[in-house]
Amino acid sequence: MASGAFEELQTGEFGPATFDLLRRLVHQVRRASGFPPPEGHTVWSDDAAYDVIRAMWSQKGGQRFVTICFVQAADEASLERLFLTSIKNFLIDEAKKTPRGKLRRRIARLMSEDTAYRKSSGSPPRWALAEHAEGAVWQGDLDDLIAQAASVTGVGITRWNHSGPTPKQTAHALKTILLRVLQYAQGAVREEDLAKVLEARFDLLAPACFTALYADEGTVAELVDQHAAITAPDPTGVDGVAEDIWQRLSPNERLLLPYLDKDAHHAAQLLEIRQAHAAAVLSNLKTALRIALSADSDPQAVMTALLRRCGDAPS
Repeated sequence: MASGAFEELQTGEFGPATFDLLRRLVHQVRRASGFPPPEGHTVWSDDAAYDVIRAMWSQKGGQRFVTICFVQAADEASLERLFLTSIKNFLIDEAKKTPRGKLRRRIARLMSEDTAYRKSSGSPPRWALAEHAEGAVWQGDLDDLIAQAASVTGVGITRWNHSGPTPKQTAHALKTILLRVLQYAQGAVREEDLAKVLEARFDLLAPACFTALYADEGTVAELVDQHAAITAPDPTGVDGVAEDIWQRLSPNERLLLPYLDKDAHHAAQLLEIRQAHAAAVLSNLKTALRIALSADSDPQAVMTALLRRCGDAPS
């Protein structure tokens, strides 16, 4: 029986020793670099690691990547290093395909173009403010950063493109939150965590799901019915204004629309997310509505039209 993967591969066999080495190296890479688990897994496990290996096997021409590493190796240690590099490169490529990966690249580009920010050396990627001491690293709780982001008012995202340059107002909103969070952290924060903070603050990557919602004791339904009963087809364009606002709201913001008077705890239960995340969504929704309704001559009518859409959303 082979004592290691290198000896096993010398016999021309891709066997249990090689497979076990790859599994251990997947875990080593993901712990060091903070990669998310593969699709179909919410947490890392041996099954998740095996799925990574199978994906590498299917996407890299079967045993080809193993063979390439083996022929370059001189012993077990060098084989491990080659496997490690191959696994890391594969996970980087996979992460870039995800929505969060795209968000990370966007904010990394924004910060790299601004001298106020500095990328720390090493892995995983971390960002700090240029004014922070070299080597200072944030080691606190992610929820604290999310709460800091939620406390920032007066910024919102009304345009979110998935390719091309980031719109100026969107870039300003993202960097405003990044600045506040990094000022609070007083050190370098993982790029992955910064992306999670922005997701929470602006509800960027929320799944598209809609549920018909009604406020306590049907008050929203009553308000909508009353308004519909007394309002003829509106020549003032209220519905058009409401539709424009509605289209700019994220799925979670739409779900919270009838519950603006509720607190973050209630919002978290409704959305089934963490309270800090829910607080950010609620804060962002209120800011977006305040900005959008301030320019309208009849905000109450627009709000009623928005609430009507909550009842019309498909379940």
